[in-house]
Amino acid sequence: MSARHSGGCQCGALRYQFRAPLADIAHCHCSICRRCSGGIVTTWITVPLASFRWLAGTPREYASSLSCTRSFCPTCGAHLTLFTSLSPETLDVTIATLDHPEQAPADRHIWVQSRLPWLHLDPQLPEEDQESMA
Repeated sequence: MSARHSGGCQCGALRYQFRAPLADIAHCHCSICRRCSGGIVTTWITVPLASFRWLAGTPREYASSLSCTRSFCPTCGAHLTLFTSLSPETLDVTIATLDHPEQAPADRHIWVQSRLPWLHLDPQLPEEDQESMA
């Protein structure tokens, strides 16, 4: 059985939980993630959608592309999840919002064709020009 993990936003208005292994974790370098998060990279874990639930609060949603909807806290603005219709049985959760992000190191880079040329992060990890939806 997979471990239970929880997290939430900065202000505490949103809390979530999922039951899945801490695997399939990627540093995303796409320009959409940069603009939505305000960071230079966003690290995501992909979990089964059925394993995820909101424990407190109701997130706001933003359709950042034709296939992706992101959720964020309407109070503090923290970016928490991404749902893509390209993989409708999964949900991406931002590692930084986990209660214990130190337990979830990335295993690859995605969308490296958009990587900022001066960023050198975890160079030993495999890289994907875009993202494979395996």
